[in-house]
Amino acid sequence: MAERVRIVDIAQELGLSTATVSNVIHGKTKKISDETVKRVQALLEERRYIPSMAGILLAQNDSRIIGVVVNDHEKYEGKVLEDAFVSASLNALLFELERAGYFMMVKATKDWGEVVRFASMWNMDGMVLLGFCDSDYKKLREKMHIPFVVYDGFIEENRTICNLTIDNYDGGRQVGAYLRRMGHRRAMLISDNDICVDQERMAGFREGFLDGQTDFLEVPMNREGRYRCYKENWERIQMCTAAFAVSDVYAAEFMHFLQEHGISVPEKISVVGFDDNALCETCFPRLTTVGQDAGERARMAVYALKRLREDEGDVFEEILPVQLIVRDSVRRITDEKERQE
Repeated sequence: MAERVRIVDIAQELGLSTATVSNVIHGKTKKISDETVKRVQALLEERRYIPSMAGILLAQNDSRIIGVVVNDHEKYEGKVLEDAFVSASLNALLFELERAGYFMMVKATKDWGEVVRFASMWNMDGMVLLGFCDSDYKKLREKMHIPFVVYDGFIEENRTICNLTIDNYDGGRQVGAYLRRMGHRRAMLISDNDICVDQERMAGFREGFLDGQTDFLEVPMNREGRYRCYKENWERIQMCTAAFAVSDVYAAEFMHFLQEHGISVPEKISVVGFDDNALCETCFPRLTTVGQDAGERARMAVYALKRLREDEGDVFEEILPVQLIVRDSVRRITDEKERQE
C-alpha cells in the first residue's frame, strides 16, 4: 500500500511553505496568487492527496459540528445508547441536524470536564446535553462560550442556555386523573429517585389522583436490585390496583415481574409508563403511557441553537406538551368493594 501523501510532501515539491499549501486546501486563498493556487491544486490532484475532514472542519470558523453529550448514568449499566429514550432522542437529532446542514458528534460521559474538552477539541458550533438535570450548568457555561441546549435541565435563568423540556408535571397529572376515572384509588409510584424530572412526574400524578392513596417505592438503579426490591415489597405491591412508573423501561420491567409471579396485568394490577418509546407496542399487554414527541423536541433544539448563535431574543426555556396514550395495560374498576379493599 502506497504511503499517504502529506502536506509537507506537496510543499517541498512545489517549493512552498506548508502554511500556503494548507491554506489552499482549506479555501483560505485571498492572499495567495491564482497561479500558486492552481499549481497546488494540480499537484494535489496528481498525487491524489486525501485531506483530513477533521482538519478542514477545525480550520473553518464555523465547523458545522454539533456535539451531543449523554450522561452515562449508572442506571444505564453501561448501555446508555441502548436506552429507548436516549436512542429515540439521538435518532431525531441526527436527522434534524443533517437537515439544517450540521454534523452530529456523540459522546457519553459521567465527567463534566469531558464535556468541555469534547467541545473545544472539535471547535463545535453548539451542543445538546441529555440527562444532566442535577448538574451545575452555570459552571459549565463559564468554561464554554458556545451555545448549548439542555434536555430536561434544572437551570437558573441564563440567556446563553436553552432548557428544552416537556411538561413532566402535566404528564403525571394526566396519568393520575386517568387512573382515578378508571376507578383506581390505590396506586404505587415507581422511581429510582424523588428529584428533578421524576419528582415532577410524581407530583403531577398525586394532583390528578385527587383523594386516592399513593405509595412511593424507591427502587435501585440496577435491574437485579429492582427485582429484589419488588420481592421484598411484595405485600405493599399487592395492596395497590395500579402502578405508575416514571419511565417505560421501568413500567415494562415491572409488568414482566408481576406476570412472572402470577399477577396478571391489567386484571389484577394496571400499569402506566412514561415516554412512549418503541417497547410500548411490543410488550404484552401494550403499555399505556405518556407520549412525548422526540422529533418536535429535536426541531426545537436546532432552532434554539440557531437563535442562540445569532443572539436573537430570550430562549431560556421551552416546554413541550405531552399526551396520555391509552393502550391495554389499564382496566376499569367498577366494583365498589374492590375499590375499597
